Amino acid sequence: MVSLELHNLTMAKNSNSRSKAATFLSDGFIFAGGTLVAFLLVWAFWSFFTTTPIPSPTFSSTTTTAATDASCPGIAKDPDPLYDPPEKSFYDDPELRYTIDSPPVKNWDEKRSAWLRQHPSFAAGAENRIVMVTGSQAAPCKNPIGDHLLLKLFKNKVDYGRRHGIDVFYNNALLQPRMFSFWAKTPTVKAAMLAHPEAEWIWWVDSDAAFTDMDFELPLGRYKAHNMVIHGWPNLIYENKSWTGINAGVFLIRNCQWAMDFMDEWASMGPQHADYDKWGEILRSTFKDKIRPESDDQSGLAYLLLKEREKWGDMIYVENGYYFQGYWVEIVGTFENTTAEYKRMEAADGRLRRRHAEGVSRSYGRAWAERMRGAGGGRGSRRRPFITHFTGCQPCSGDHNQMYSGQTCFDAMQMALTFADNQVLRNYGFVHPDLHDPSTVEPLPFDYPA
Repeated sequence: MVSLELHNLTMAKNSNSRSKAATFLSDGFIFAGGTLVAFLLVWAFWSFFTTTPIPSPTFSSTTTTAATDASCPGIAKDPDPLYDPPEKSFYDDPELRYTIDSPPVKNWDEKRSAWLRQHPSFAAGAENRIVMVTGSQAAPCKNPIGDHLLLKLFKNKVDYGRRHGIDVFYNNALLQPRMFSFWAKTPTVKAAMLAHPEAEWIWWVDSDAAFTDMDFELPLGRYKAHNMVIHGWPNLIYENKSWTGINAGVFLIRNCQWAMDFMDEWASMGPQHADYDKWGEILRSTFKDKIRPESDDQSGLAYLLLKEREKWGDMIYVENGYYFQGYWVEIVGTFENTTAEYKRMEAADGRLRRRHAEGVSRSYGRAWAERMRGAGGGRGSRRRPFITHFTGCQPCSGDHNQMYSGQTCFDAMQMALTFADNQVLRNYGFVHPDLHDPSTVEPLPFDYPA
């Protein structure tokens, strides 16, 4: 535009009535003006291509790109918690009940789908969205250090959830007063399904279970044909008929009508029902290795797998390919060797030990997954155990299994939690040098471990 205006101005001044001197001067101005314009254009293009800083992929400034613009086609918007349309949903049904002993929820798949259509910002990514549910009793712990341990175990779950974009619901109220102890999970999970129609999965994790691999992601694609995931060994259930063939303290359940029906069926064996004592007798006669006479959640779940396999069992994935949850006694002694092994691999791979923001830790977790491909996931694996479950320790009551002492439980929990915390503190520039001492940290040098 500048050159065009200058050219027009020059042509207007260049007429036949001019003298030769005027023509000479005019031509001089044309030349000078053209030179100036050319200089300005070259300078502008040079500035554009050379002096404008290009954001570094390593140390990027706060730039906005199309990938962060929710209005761009193909880019999922973040869920909008401020938008709830006035149209009625299942929440407006006065007959809806959250309690486990209320009339069953019907047509949940249709109701949930309708809610997601009303809330399109939540619909994007809903198929992989998880809500973690855990909890403990409302009253203070009888064990003097119980509340301290529960706090640290809760922190551990929040740390994992934050790194993986998973919301955590911690409940310490009995939603059905008669569903005490291990049965308290069933009414809580049902209420969570109704409270979170945006989530495809509800993930129950016992309060005494700790995440000990902060990078590991659930392989949800493996479970696409199933509605529930538990840890166990099918041969122990179907061949040996052992109630210890599974562990009900950690499970993943799909937010669907099948799950609503399953939770009602499972809870019907609990202490709020008139047939509770009868179920205790049935379960004890079914599983010869069951010593206690009462109906408990784990043997009840094993019974549904064994006796109603076509209705329930075929839709339950019994996972033993990795520590979906693992028994602490066989795990804790491996932490120091595992730490040394991971440090060795990091020292040999600059990509793995590179400093990075916690918000992008999942990309590095996937790099670790590539590195550990084929390393196994259970006993004897070089991989960190995903979840270490302190079954039998009961940190709140202190009523631990007599096979080991309370101090053994306490020391093992502290070690597991410190092992996990080191993975978190790494992004904050610190490390616990001794897994037995959670109170001491040291700053990490650059390029650790070189």
